[in-house]
Amino acid sequence: MQNYRQLSVWRKAHAVALNIHRTAESVPRGNNAGVGSQMARAAVSIAANIVEGSSRGTDQDFAKFLQIAIGSASELEYHLHFAADAGLIAQEEFAARGAESSR
Repeated sequence: MQNYRQLSVWRKAHAVALNIHRTAESVPRGNNAGVGSQMARAAVSIAANIVEGSSRGTDQDFAKFLQIAIGSASELEYHLHFAADAGLIAQEEFAARGAESSR
């Protein structure tokens, strides 16, 4: 078991989650509310899976949770792509956040 707060990957994932939360808040409500919510949930899932995996007893278990976190990062990237193409966020926002979630 390791302290997740000392993992640079968790610190980056936490920063992404906070930034995406701000971005999701800017998505217009109405029929689009689900898009912002899904973006925020996927971003938090990245960091949460790193935390959960770090509490497991083996490197193999940790690796499994890192794979899930990578899947959440891919999901987030798509939500950002969709939001940009649908005009829910600016293309510049997608470029900045999409690159951030791919790191």
